[in-house]
Amino acid sequence: MSGIIQLLPDHVANQIAAGEVVQRPASVVKELIENAVDAKATEIKLIVKDAGKTLIQVIDNGSGMNVTDARLCFERHATSKIRHAEDLFALHTKGFRGEALASIAAVAHVELKTKQEQEELGIHIIIEGSKLVTQDVAVLPKGTSFLVKNLFFNIPARRNFLKSDNVELKHIIDEFERVALAHPNISFTMISNGSEVFNLPSSNYRQRIVNIFGGKTNEKLVPVTEETEILKISGFVGKPEFSKKNRSEQFFLVNDRFIKSPFLHHAIMSAYEGLLKDNNQPSYFLYLEVPPHTIDINIHPTKTEVKFDDEQALYAILRSTVKHSLGMFNVAPVLDFERDATLDVPYHYKDKVLDTPIIQVDSTFNPFAIETEPKKSYSSGTSSSSVSYTKNTISQPSWESLYTDLKQDTFEVASVSFENEVVASKLFDEEIVESQTLMYQFNRKYIIKSMKSGLLVIHQNRAHQRILYEQFLTNITVLHASSQQLLFPLEIQFSREEMMYLKEIQPNLEGIGFAFEKMGLDVAVISGLPAQIADTEVNSILHDLIYNLQENLPEDSFSLTDSISKFMARSVAVKTGKYLNTAELENIVNGLFACKDPNVSPFNKPIFITLTTEDLDKRF
Repeated sequence: MSGIIQLLPDHVANQIAAGEVVQRPASVVKELIENAVDAKATEIKLIVKDAGKTLIQVIDNGSGMNVTDARLCFERHATSKIRHAEDLFALHTKGFRGEALASIAAVAHVELKTKQEQEELGIHIIIEGSKLVTQDVAVLPKGTSFLVKNLFFNIPARRNFLKSDNVELKHIIDEFERVALAHPNISFTMISNGSEVFNLPSSNYRQRIVNIFGGKTNEKLVPVTEETEILKISGFVGKPEFSKKNRSEQFFLVNDRFIKSPFLHHAIMSAYEGLLKDNNQPSYFLYLEVPPHTIDINIHPTKTEVKFDDEQALYAILRSTVKHSLGMFNVAPVLDFERDATLDVPYHYKDKVLDTPIIQVDSTFNPFAIETEPKKSYSSGTSSSSVSYTKNTISQPSWESLYTDLKQDTFEVASVSFENEVVASKLFDEEIVESQTLMYQFNRKYIIKSMKSGLLVIHQNRAHQRILYEQFLTNITVLHASSQQLLFPLEIQFSREEMMYLKEIQPNLEGIGFAFEKMGLDVAVISGLPAQIADTEVNSILHDLIYNLQENLPEDSFSLTDSISKFMARSVAVKTGKYLNTAELENIVNGLFACKDPNVSPFNKPIFITLTTEDLDKRF
């Protein structure tokens, strides 16, 4: 009788392991680029097609592999990084588990070309679904070329779960940027569908950040340096005025490895306490060096989460270092008790005796006396110019003459005529004429409008969102939006990745009312704006729009139009706390009930409620 427990075949075990290692094309990119870095390459080139679903190729000029290593690298748990269990706590390389290439080869068509510098010929291997197809010698340059085609060709269910090309490309770019930031001494190039996305020459940390995120990033950076026995910190943080509403520019690089650490992120946020706007996030690019034995990086399959031995000490050092840098570069307010030289008395006035001003007072002045004397001039004895202080002399009789007529014995009474109409005064008129419908703003959040049947309470922000949403949706569809031309065009800086998405949604933005004069690699020149948007808000609105679409850029045009319209309506709509005059209140109310669906906001939240007279009566 056979047992029910059996050993899995290698190709099945590899596919199961691939579920942890290879989640999407970006996972393949990460593993292959890190292998190229470990091979001590100075030039790394990444080529992708269809967001990695069709092709991923990584070419490097590293050390390469011999025939034995080239064949053995596709076996499970085959690695050149560790020899003993103790090596897990003294890692200086990227990959070490030995499952990446075996997992990739189990779910894709893999082609490997590699050659060492001292060898005359290289090796060319083709593997499909963990099965070796061919293995030949070939004339190759020094280094390694990994080509991965048709990812998840034998697991259709996994392929169906992949997102759109734009979303998958975003994840690939994220992984590429993380490795490129950690190794500025290596030259990186990325090509997507035949177009160059990044061309990053070998440089220092600051220049690498600028090359990735745009030229104007340089003015946003504040250097951070600190060295202790347990932690060495270097890198840059962003100035508070350049903070964003997203976390797209936050990087912790521990021992040249990108990590995610909510604990350390909280240390940065506490250092910025009181300097950021509500819900804004600072930018930071921090390189942390800790002794390898004090960190465990093998607690997560993707190795982006780590465990530190003494997190509290790292928290305190990081927080104080960032706070010190912000204060040292006059970014954060500090208390300064030093003497201010601008308050000193000038040198040529130091020994000069000051003259005391003299004020003369006329003790005989009587404001009720009749003035018959000429005007007197009062002046200080120290001034060459004189100023006259006189009372207003209007020729008029004395006050006693105003009552002279009262001494007469007879008076003439002037005749007074009265109108024939009788004016009746009543508390309530018999016929009450209805006044105009009352409308006012309550708590700068709700609009209260009286009706015959009761009261109408409208949420002003949601109502304006509904109005703008239908306007933007109509304008994008019909392409008849009015654009407000700018006297001086706006030049807005974007990263290479953000420019890709901006070009993707450019037709939709033009339908709303944007006018683009120029679209470069990392800059956009805007010459016209929708009437509802102020030029001071354009920068933040476009950056936030791109960030929101990066996570899930819809595949069909209607969903994209709907997403853009919803975001723009939420960004531009009048906020809670803003005072509205009577005309603005009337425009919102009239515009709301002219909408196709005035009941709910674009995000399916109620816009208004009604309180009938019966509801009010029940309260009494």
